Amino acid sequence: MQTILGANGQIAIELAKELKKKYTSNIRLVSRNPKKVNDTDTLFSANLLDKKKTEEAVKGSDIAYLTVGLPMNTKMWVDQFPIMMRNVIDACKKYQVKLVFFDNTYMYAQNDTPLTEESKFSPVGPKGKIRAEITNMLLEEMKSGQLEAVICRAPEFYGPGKTQSITNAIIFNNIKNNKKLKVFISDNTLRTLIWTPDASKAMALIGNSPDTYNQTWHLPCDDSRLTYKQFIALTSKVYGTSFQYTVVPKIVFTLGGIFKAQIKELQELLPRYKHDNIFVSTKFKNRFPDFSVTTYREGIEQIKNEQ
Repeated sequence: MQTILGANGQIAIELAKELKKKYTSNIRLVSRNPKKVNDTDTLFSANLLDKKKTEEAVKGSDIAYLTVGLPMNTKMWVDQFPIMMRNVIDACKKYQVKLVFFDNTYMYAQNDTPLTEESKFSPVGPKGKIRAEITNMLLEEMKSGQLEAVICRAPEFYGPGKTQSITNAIIFNNIKNNKKLKVFISDNTLRTLIWTPDASKAMALIGNSPDTYNQTWHLPCDDSRLTYKQFIALTSKVYGTSFQYTVVPKIVFTLGGIFKAQIKELQELLPRYKHDNIFVSTKFKNRFPDFSVTTYREGIEQIKNEQ
Protein backbone atom coordinates (compact mmCIF):
# COMPACT_ATOMS: atom_id res chain seq x y z
CA MET A 1 0.00 0.00 0.00
CA GLN A 2 1.12 3.56 -0.73
CA THR A 3 -0.16 6.38 1.47
CA ILE A 4 -0.48 10.10 0.78
CA LEU A 5 -0.32 12.29 3.89
CA GLY A 6 -2.00 15.62 3.24
CA ALA A 7 -4.17 14.37 0.43
CA ASN A 8 -6.41 17.28 -0.58
CA GLY A 9 -4.02 19.60 -2.43
CA GLN A 10 -3.38 19.63 -6.18
CA ILE A 11 0.00 17.90 -5.82
CA ALA A 12 -1.59 15.07 -3.83
CA ILE A 13 -4.51 14.74 -6.25
CA GLU A 14 -2.19 14.41 -9.25
CA LEU A 15 0.02 12.03 -7.24
CA ALA A 16 -2.93 9.75 -6.47
CA LYS A 17 -3.85 9.67 -10.16
CA GLU A 18 -0.30 8.79 -11.18
CA LEU A 19 0.12 6.08 -8.55
CA LYS A 20 -3.12 4.41 -9.66
CA LYS A 21 -2.20 4.72 -13.32
CA LYS A 22 1.30 3.25 -13.12
CA TYR A 23 2.08 1.66 -9.76
CA THR A 24 -0.74 0.46 -7.49
CA SER A 25 -4.48 0.47 -6.85
CA ASN A 26 -3.88 0.13 -3.11
CA ILE A 27 -3.74 3.81 -2.15
CA ARG A 28 -4.64 5.39 1.19
CA LEU A 29 -5.49 9.10 1.28
CA VAL A 30 -4.95 10.82 4.61
CA SER A 31 -6.10 14.27 5.72
CA ARG A 32 -8.58 15.75 8.15
CA ASN A 33 -11.31 15.42 5.53
CA PRO A 34 -10.00 13.15 2.75
CA LYS A 35 -11.86 12.71 -0.53
CA LYS A 36 -11.42 9.96 -3.09
CA VAL A 37 -9.44 10.69 -6.25
CA ASN A 38 -9.68 7.15 -7.63
CA ASP A 39 -12.58 4.76 -7.04
CA THR A 40 -10.25 2.29 -5.34
CA ASP A 41 -8.78 4.77 -2.84
CA THR A 42 -9.06 4.11 0.90
CA LEU A 43 -9.79 7.17 3.07
CA PHE A 44 -8.32 7.75 6.52
CA SER A 45 -9.14 10.84 8.57
CA ALA A 46 -6.23 12.07 10.69
CA ASN A 47 -4.59 15.20 12.01
CA LEU A 48 -0.83 14.80 11.61
CA LEU A 49 -0.33 16.88 14.76
CA ASP A 50 -1.68 13.83 16.60
CA LYS A 51 1.17 11.32 17.04
CA LYS A 52 -1.07 8.28 17.57
CA LYS A 53 -3.29 9.09 14.58
CA THR A 54 -0.21 9.62 12.42
CA GLU A 55 1.04 6.18 13.36
CA GLU A 56 -2.33 4.66 12.47
CA ALA A 57 -2.31 6.52 9.15
CA VAL A 58 1.12 5.17 8.18
CA LYS A 59 0.80 1.60 9.54
CA GLY A 60 0.71 -1.06 6.83
CA SER A 61 2.17 1.20 4.13
CA ASP A 62 5.14 0.43 1.93
CA ILE A 63 5.65 4.09 1.00
CA ALA A 64 4.28 7.27 2.57
CA TYR A 65 4.29 10.58 0.69
CA LEU A 66 4.28 13.72 2.85
CA THR A 67 2.63 16.43 0.75
CA VAL A 68 1.08 18.59 3.46
CA GLY A 69 0.65 22.28 2.71
CA LEU A 70 -0.28 25.00 5.17
CA PRO A 71 -1.71 28.47 4.52
CA MET A 72 0.75 31.36 4.14
CA ASN A 73 0.81 31.95 7.89
CA THR A 74 4.15 32.16 9.69
CA LYS A 75 2.82 31.29 13.14
CA MET A 76 1.04 28.22 11.80
CA TRP A 77 4.19 27.08 10.02
CA VAL A 78 6.33 27.53 13.14
CA ASP A 79 3.80 25.84 15.42
CA GLN A 80 2.79 22.92 13.20
CA PHE A 81 5.38 21.88 10.63
CA PRO A 82 8.04 20.57 13.10
CA ILE A 83 5.45 18.54 15.01
CA MET A 84 4.03 17.02 11.84
CA MET A 85 7.47 16.15 10.49
CA ARG A 86 8.53 14.54 13.77
CA ASN A 87 5.32 12.52 13.99
CA VAL A 88 5.64 11.30 10.40
CA ILE A 89 9.33 10.40 10.80
CA ASP A 90 8.66 8.48 14.01
CA ALA A 91 5.69 6.65 12.49
CA CYS A 92 7.67 5.64 9.40
CA LYS A 93 10.58 4.45 11.54
CA LYS A 94 8.24 2.46 13.79
CA TYR A 95 6.62 0.58 10.92
CA GLN A 96 9.59 0.52 8.52
CA VAL A 97 7.82 2.63 5.90
CA LYS A 98 9.70 4.48 3.17
CA LEU A 99 9.11 8.25 3.26
CA VAL A 100 8.91 10.58 0.26
CA PHE A 101 8.91 14.24 1.29
CA PHE A 102 7.60 16.90 -1.08
CA ASP A 103 9.72 19.97 -0.31
CA ASN A 104 9.96 23.57 -1.53
CA THR A 105 12.79 26.09 -2.03
CA TYR A 106 12.12 28.51 0.84
CA MET A 107 15.35 27.52 2.60
CA TYR A 108 17.58 28.49 -0.31
CA ALA A 109 19.28 31.87 -0.75
CA GLN A 110 17.08 34.28 -2.70
CA ASN A 111 19.61 35.45 -5.27
CA ASP A 112 20.54 34.62 -8.86
CA THR A 113 22.91 31.73 -8.02
CA PRO A 114 21.76 28.55 -9.82
CA LEU A 115 20.13 26.16 -7.37
CA THR A 116 21.13 22.48 -7.33
CA GLU A 117 20.64 19.67 -4.84
CA GLU A 118 24.00 20.67 -3.34
CA SER A 119 23.05 24.31 -2.69
CA LYS A 120 23.44 25.39 0.92
CA PHE A 121 20.46 26.47 2.98
CA SER A 122 20.41 30.21 3.57
CA PRO A 123 16.85 31.14 4.55
CA VAL A 124 15.79 34.77 4.45
CA GLY A 125 12.84 34.83 6.85
CA PRO A 126 10.91 32.76 9.40
CA LYS A 127 9.09 30.57 6.87
CA GLY A 128 12.39 29.76 5.18
CA LYS A 129 13.97 28.97 8.55
CA ILE A 130 11.19 26.58 9.51
CA ARG A 131 11.43 24.80 6.15
CA ALA A 132 15.19 24.46 6.67
CA GLU A 133 14.54 23.09 10.17
CA ILE A 134 12.15 20.35 9.11
CA THR A 135 14.24 19.40 6.09
CA ASN A 136 17.37 19.16 8.23
CA MET A 137 15.38 17.05 10.69
CA LEU A 138 14.68 14.58 7.90
CA LEU A 139 18.24 14.73 6.53
CA GLU A 140 19.61 13.78 9.96
CA GLU A 141 17.33 10.75 10.09
CA MET A 142 18.40 9.75 6.58
CA LYS A 143 22.08 9.99 7.60
CA SER A 144 21.47 7.84 10.67
CA GLY A 145 20.34 4.95 8.47
CA GLN A 146 17.23 4.38 10.60
CA LEU A 147 14.84 5.75 7.97
CA GLU A 148 14.73 5.16 4.23
CA ALA A 149 13.58 8.47 2.78
CA VAL A 150 13.92 10.77 -0.19
CA ILE A 151 13.41 14.52 -0.62
CA CYS A 152 11.65 15.79 -3.75
CA ARG A 153 12.08 19.56 -4.09
CA ALA A 154 10.10 21.86 -6.37
CA PRO A 155 10.23 25.59 -7.16
CA GLU A 156 7.11 27.73 -7.55
CA PHE A 157 4.11 25.99 -9.14
CA TYR A 158 1.76 26.82 -11.93
CA GLY A 159 -0.91 24.42 -13.02
CA PRO A 160 -4.47 23.26 -13.51
CA GLY A 161 -7.30 22.56 -11.08
CA LYS A 162 -6.96 24.11 -7.66
CA THR A 163 -3.22 24.74 -7.91
CA GLN A 164 -2.36 27.33 -5.27
CA SER A 165 0.60 29.45 -6.28
CA ILE A 166 1.55 33.08 -6.72
CA THR A 167 1.70 32.70 -10.51
CA ASN A 168 -1.76 31.16 -10.66
CA ALA A 169 -3.10 33.88 -8.35
CA ILE A 170 -1.66 36.93 -10.12
CA ILE A 171 -1.99 35.71 -13.71
CA PHE A 172 -4.45 32.90 -14.40
CA ASN A 173 -6.96 33.66 -11.65
CA ASN A 174 -7.01 37.29 -12.76
CA ILE A 175 -7.59 36.21 -16.36
CA LYS A 176 -10.47 34.03 -15.24
CA ASN A 177 -11.97 36.88 -13.21
CA ASN A 178 -11.41 39.52 -15.92
CA LYS A 179 -8.98 41.46 -13.75
CA LYS A 180 -5.72 43.12 -14.71
CA LEU A 181 -2.67 40.87 -14.33
CA LYS A 182 -0.01 41.66 -11.75
CA VAL A 183 3.69 40.93 -11.46
CA PHE A 184 5.72 41.28 -8.27
CA ILE A 185 8.80 43.55 -8.17
CA SER A 186 10.14 42.94 -11.71
CA ASP A 187 8.95 41.57 -15.05
CA ASN A 188 12.50 41.11 -16.37
CA THR A 189 13.93 38.43 -14.09
CA LEU A 190 13.94 34.81 -15.21
CA ARG A 191 11.55 32.45 -13.39
CA THR A 192 11.68 28.68 -13.03
CA LEU A 193 8.16 27.31 -12.66
CA ILE A 194 7.08 23.68 -12.34
CA TRP A 195 3.86 22.29 -13.82
CA THR A 196 2.04 20.65 -10.88
CA PRO A 197 1.20 17.36 -12.67
CA ASP A 198 4.89 17.03 -13.65
CA ALA A 199 5.90 17.45 -10.00
CA SER A 200 3.51 14.71 -8.90
CA LYS A 201 4.44 12.31 -11.71
CA ALA A 202 8.14 12.78 -10.97
CA MET A 203 7.59 12.24 -7.25
CA ALA A 204 5.70 8.98 -7.93
CA LEU A 205 8.55 7.85 -10.20
CA ILE A 206 11.19 8.67 -7.59
CA GLY A 207 9.20 7.00 -4.82
CA ASN A 208 8.93 3.80 -6.82
CA SER A 209 12.59 3.70 -7.89
CA PRO A 210 14.65 2.04 -5.10
CA ASP A 211 17.97 3.60 -6.15
CA THR A 212 16.72 7.17 -5.58
CA TYR A 213 16.39 6.96 -1.79
CA ASN A 214 18.55 8.74 0.80
CA GLN A 215 19.06 11.58 -1.64
CA THR A 216 17.57 14.95 -2.55
CA TRP A 217 16.10 15.42 -6.03
CA HIS A 218 15.10 18.61 -7.82
CA LEU A 219 11.89 17.86 -9.68
CA PRO A 220 11.90 18.47 -13.46
CA CYS A 221 11.06 21.86 -14.98
CA ASP A 222 11.04 23.39 -18.45
CA ASP A 223 14.55 24.82 -18.78
CA SER A 224 13.51 27.48 -21.30
CA ARG A 225 13.07 29.89 -18.41
CA LEU A 226 10.99 32.99 -19.09
CA THR A 227 10.66 36.37 -17.49
CA TYR A 228 7.12 37.29 -16.44
CA LYS A 229 7.09 39.70 -19.38
CA GLN A 230 7.81 36.77 -21.73
CA PHE A 231 5.47 34.44 -19.83
CA ILE A 232 2.55 36.88 -20.15
CA ALA A 233 3.38 37.48 -23.83
CA LEU A 234 3.23 33.72 -24.40
CA THR A 235 -0.02 33.54 -22.42
CA SER A 236 -1.46 36.33 -24.60
CA LYS A 237 -0.50 34.40 -27.72
CA VAL A 238 -2.11 31.18 -26.44
CA TYR A 239 -5.32 32.95 -25.37
CA GLY A 240 -5.43 35.16 -28.46
CA THR A 241 -5.75 38.24 -26.26
CA SER A 242 -3.22 40.97 -25.46
CA PHE A 243 -3.08 40.89 -21.66
CA GLN A 244 -1.96 44.02 -19.85
CA TYR A 245 -0.28 43.83 -16.46
CA THR A 246 1.00 45.97 -13.62
CA VAL A 247 4.37 45.55 -11.91
CA VAL A 248 3.81 45.91 -8.17
CA PRO A 249 6.85 47.59 -6.57
CA LYS A 250 8.29 46.66 -3.19
CA ILE A 251 7.06 49.85 -1.53
CA VAL A 252 3.46 48.70 -1.99
CA PHE A 253 4.19 45.52 -0.03
CA THR A 254 6.05 47.46 2.66
CA LEU A 255 3.16 49.85 3.20
CA GLY A 256 0.47 47.23 2.72
CA GLY A 257 2.15 44.90 5.19
CA ILE A 258 1.37 47.32 7.98
CA PHE A 259 -2.33 46.85 7.43
CA LYS A 260 -2.89 43.48 5.76
CA ALA A 261 -1.56 40.23 7.19
CA GLN A 262 -1.59 38.45 3.81
CA ILE A 263 0.63 41.09 2.20
CA LYS A 264 2.96 40.99 5.20
CA GLU A 265 3.35 37.22 4.77
CA LEU A 266 4.48 37.72 1.16
CA GLN A 267 7.33 40.11 2.00
CA GLU A 268 9.72 37.29 2.88
CA LEU A 269 9.46 35.98 -0.69
CA LEU A 270 10.00 39.25 -2.54
CA PRO A 271 13.80 39.01 -3.02
CA ARG A 272 13.28 35.98 -5.27
CA TYR A 273 11.40 38.20 -7.74
CA LYS A 274 14.20 40.76 -7.80
CA HIS A 275 16.71 38.17 -9.06
CA ASP A 276 16.76 35.46 -11.71
CA ASN A 277 15.50 32.17 -10.27
CA ILE A 278 17.53 29.33 -11.81
CA PHE A 279 16.33 26.01 -10.42
CA VAL A 280 18.41 23.17 -11.91
CA SER A 281 16.86 19.72 -12.38
CA THR A 282 19.64 18.10 -14.42
CA LYS A 283 20.15 15.28 -11.91
CA PHE A 284 16.58 14.05 -12.40
CA LYS A 285 16.72 14.41 -16.18
CA ASN A 286 19.96 12.41 -16.35
CA ARG A 287 18.49 9.62 -14.20
CA PHE A 288 15.12 9.60 -15.99
CA PRO A 289 15.86 10.71 -19.58
CA ASP A 290 12.50 9.47 -20.88
CA PHE A 291 10.45 11.69 -18.57
CA SER A 292 8.45 14.18 -20.65
CA VAL A 293 8.52 17.69 -19.16
CA THR A 294 5.52 19.89 -19.93
CA THR A 295 6.57 23.03 -21.80
CA TYR A 296 5.26 26.43 -20.73
CA ARG A 297 3.16 26.65 -23.88
CA GLU A 298 1.63 23.22 -23.23
CA GLY A 299 0.87 24.13 -19.63
CA ILE A 300 -0.73 27.45 -20.52
CA GLU A 301 -2.82 25.76 -23.19
CA GLN A 302 -4.12 23.24 -20.65
CA ILE A 303 -5.07 25.98 -18.20
CA LYS A 304 -6.86 27.90 -20.98
CA ASN A 305 -8.83 24.81 -22.02
CA GLU A 306 -9.89 24.25 -18.44
CA GLN A 307 -11.18 27.77 -17.82
